[in-house]
Amino acid sequence: MSLLIVDQDKCKKDGICAADCPTAIIKIDKQEGPRLVTGGEMSCLRCGHCVAVCPHQALSHKEVPMENCTPILKELKITSDQAVQFLRSRRSIRKFKDKPVEKESLQQLIEIARYAPTGSNSQMITWSAFTDADQIQAIAAKVIDWVKAVLAKDPQPAYAPYMPTLAVAWDRGYDAVLRQAPGLIVASAPKEANNGMVDLTIALTYLDLVAPRFGLGTCWAGLLLGAMKSRPEIKAAVGIPEDIPYFYPMMIGYPKAKYFRLPERLPPRIEWK
Repeated sequence: MSLLIVDQDKCKKDGICAADCPTAIIKIDKQEGPRLVTGGEMSCLRCGHCVAVCPHQALSHKEVPMENCTPILKELKITSDQAVQFLRSRRSIRKFKDKPVEKESLQQLIEIARYAPTGSNSQMITWSAFTDADQIQAIAAKVIDWVKAVLAKDPQPAYAPYMPTLAVAWDRGYDAVLRQAPGLIVASAPKEANNGMVDLTIALTYLDLVAPRFGLGTCWAGLLLGAMKSRPEIKAAVGIPEDIPYFYPMMIGYPKAKYFRLPERLPPRIEWK
C-alpha cells in the first residue's frame, strides 16, 4: 500500500503537493494524481507537507493521516504587533508561588512542544518531568555539593564568579539553583539524533513560549546543566541515562510577579554580506 492516499473526487492534479515535497518524491499522474516515485517510501520524511499544502483536502498520508491534521483557521491568525508582544513579553521566572504544577498542565505543554521541528523530522526527543518539590530540592542540593567541591579547589573560579554567592545563599536557606521551582522539565535526545541539541532546544523554546498562556513561567536551568555534565551521579539523579549526550533542564512553576513593560535589549549585531 502506498503512503499516499488520494481522494480522486477532490484531487485537481495541480501538482501543488509534488512541488512542495522537500524530498521531491511525489510525481503527478495525469489520470491518478499524486504518486510516489520508485523507492519514494524510503526517502519520505513523514513531515506531512503534502497533506498540509493541499487546498482541496484531497491528499492523506498513511502515517500522517489528514484526519489527524488540524485545519489552519484564518480567524486565529495573529497580527505582527501581537506576535512581537507575545515574543517580547516572555520573562525568565526566578520567583515562583508555593503552588504545585499539575501534571495535566505539563502534559499539555509537552504535547505542544512535540510539534517543534527536528532535524530530518526525526522526533527523537524524550521528556522527563518532576512535580515533587522535595525531589527537586534534593537535586538542587546535589548541585550545591558540586559547587562547594569546585570552590574547595578554587575559591574564586574565574569561569563562574557567582558560585561563592550560591553556596552562601544555600547555607542561609535560599535556593538560588532551582529557585524552589515546583516543577522541573528535562528534554533529552539520543546520540543517534545528529541534530539532538538543536532539536531539544527548539522544543524547549516552544514550551517556554507557550507556558505563560497556561499561567506558568519558566527559567532555563543552566547551573543544573553544568552539574549534570560534570557529575554523572547528578545526571543519573535527574533520570538521564549515561549514554544520552544531549539534554537540558528547565524550571517551571507559577510566577509570583506580573510584568507590565517590555524591557529593551541591545541592538542586534548584523553583518550584511
